[in-house]
Amino acid sequence: MDHDDTPRPGWLGPWLKGFPALQPPLPLAEVGRRGWTLRDAGLPMPLAVVRQQALAHNIAWMQDFANQHGVQLAPHGKTTMSPQLFRRQLDAGAWGLTFANVHQLRLGLAAGARRALIANQLVGAAELAELLDLRRRHAGLELAFFVDSQAQLDRLAAHWAGLGDSEARVDVLIELGTSRCGLREHGPALALARSLKTHPALRLRGIGFYEGLQVVGETEPDRALMQQWQARVEALLADIEAEGLLDDDAHPLWLSGGGSALFDLVAPVLAGKPGQARRLGLLRSGCYVCHDHEHYGRYMRAMDERLGTPLGTPSLQPALEVWTQVLSCSEPGLALLNAGRRDVSFDQGWPLPVWHLRDDQRVAAPAGWRVTGLNDQHAYLRWDPAECDGPAVGERVALGPSHPCTTFDKWAWMAIVDEDDRVVDAITTQFA
Repeated sequence: MDHDDTPRPGWLGPWLKGFPALQPPLPLAEVGRRGWTLRDAGLPMPLAVVRQQALAHNIAWMQDFANQHGVQLAPHGKTTMSPQLFRRQLDAGAWGLTFANVHQLRLGLAAGARRALIANQLVGAAELAELLDLRRRHAGLELAFFVDSQAQLDRLAAHWAGLGDSEARVDVLIELGTSRCGLREHGPALALARSLKTHPALRLRGIGFYEGLQVVGETEPDRALMQQWQARVEALLADIEAEGLLDDDAHPLWLSGGGSALFDLVAPVLAGKPGQARRLGLLRSGCYVCHDHEHYGRYMRAMDERLGTPLGTPSLQPALEVWTQVLSCSEPGLALLNAGRRDVSFDQGWPLPVWHLRDDQRVAAPAGWRVTGLNDQHAYLRWDPAECDGPAVGERVALGPSHPCTTFDKWAWMAIVDEDDRVVDAITTQFA
């Protein structure tokens, strides 16, 4: 039967990669009623999927971690840009959401966020105008963004004057940094705090930092790294408090760190010690929601050791997979899969073979299988024929991304599957 292939907001249909082309379009809420499964031929490959059980576990586990360590979760929305996942994180108890720009903030507010942090600098008149428009249209919105220079403050003051807006000032966090944005030295950071005290558009609310680019995944150097960050943060906070640079109604102060690779050592810095000035520690970890199969998995193994997690006890679990099909076995020890750089992350290492279907049963991929390269639409799966068998033409192989973020932006929708590989739900993403 013919059906309308015209894209419709809130619907899935054949215009989307991975959707069964001969099926009629349907609302997102009906996906789980179709009886689709990864174990039959009805779903086209490649297809990105999220494991239902691991997803629910990760959201609950991370929220519990935050509660136990005296911090709040403000998950970074840029990881998934999925309204459905935003809603799950907020419903589980997240304080709010973090974004990289005002466009992402707009999408997050539409998904229900009412507290937000833009962990980035705003410098343009259009951005400021959009930010003020969103604040007007979302009553009670709690919001702050990062600043790190007098030049940025001067630009925003000029933009504010040009807008002719007399609203209360917008909250900002001074960003400290080492290798990306952020102030490198204490003196200029304190001078910026002094400038904010009388700024016409901005109000100092706290401090932000990002430690992720310095993490090595080994306990002693990572612990020393966070001790250095703690010393920097506490010294600046002490001088800000001593000089009375925070408005009386800007308490508690906000203190925010990254945390996806090192959240067990970041959380104590954010929480502070008993007796210190009241603070709201905001942990911006975003990748925890689906975790990954290698990059953050390596950091998590080190964290599990520090946290004393018993062996065999799940902490964060990889939930994201890209299912593929073998197109060709053109030489011994090589299979070409029908997914490539357009479908799965490769920025932090090649994806890992994690499952394959044999006789309609999902089994673990042999340890000897490895992906050695990607083209736009192909993955090179290799093995040693003397050590193990490879997959056959037509067989399905599931790849686990080494890093989740840049897999999400390759898919407009993803199927949510249960442990029997049945499609029970779906999510959408809004990167474009």
